[in-house]
Amino acid sequence: MLGEGAQAPSALLTDLDGNGVPLEQVTSGGPVLLVFFKISCPVCQFALPYLERIRQNENIRILGISQNNAADTRHFLDSYRIHFPVLLDEAARGYPASNGFGISQVPSQFQLAPDGLITHAWAGWSKPDMESLAERAGMPVLHSGEIVPALRPG
Repeated sequence: MLGEGAQAPSALLTDLDGNGVPLEQVTSGGPVLLVFFKISCPVCQFALPYLERIRQNENIRILGISQNNAADTRHFLDSYRIHFPVLLDEAARGYPASNGFGISQVPSQFQLAPDGLITHAWAGWSKPDMESLAERAGMPVLHSGEIVPALRPG
């Protein structure tokens, strides 16, 4: 998995309508948080709603990258009430972005600077990383009294 200081790779993904979208087109002008996920992943099902809470503040751009097809991804987004933009990195296309980033587990998150350099990366659920991200976004991610695990591997 690419780490801090690495350059984000180029990849051609598709949007939910099947249009080709170069990854660098949507990440330019960053910073942006890329979140790679698979809809069948229990840790993704747990983590993405917390990212949606952070996204609501609009101080940080979040871009989901689904490893599933458009129909299944749409159903997942509706079911979990996820509203940040999502692109597809499908098996039929050889997972170009996932392979470019060296992903071996999901969820995997990469925070990119405006120049495309990775400033922070982590995999799975990390409460400290999520709280740090929320702090940079200017809002708490956890509600008062909410108990969540510190770590959950993907």
